[in-house]
Amino acid sequence: MLRQILSQAKKHPSLIPLFVFIGTGASGATLYLLRLALFNPDVCWDRNNPEPWNKLGPNDQYKFYSVNVDYSKLKKERPDF
Repeated sequence: MLRQILSQAKKHPSLIPLFVFIGTGASGATLYLLRLALFNPDVCWDRNNPEPWNKLGPNDQYKFYSVNVDYSKLKKERPDF
């Protein structure tokens, strides 16, 4: 299959940007799904810790990208239980 793609790219060089953008989009989507599966507090992979979101503090970053909030400088405003 890769040989067919390369032969088509040699015959039609205008297809090269299409292959690049499709490959970049597919790899970006795959990396984002891996990030959600591994670092999202809503996903539980460990049966010994059925509620991992309860162990996260107020200084942990939940969002993928936050514009104005520096989570390392937030102070803890709630008691420990």
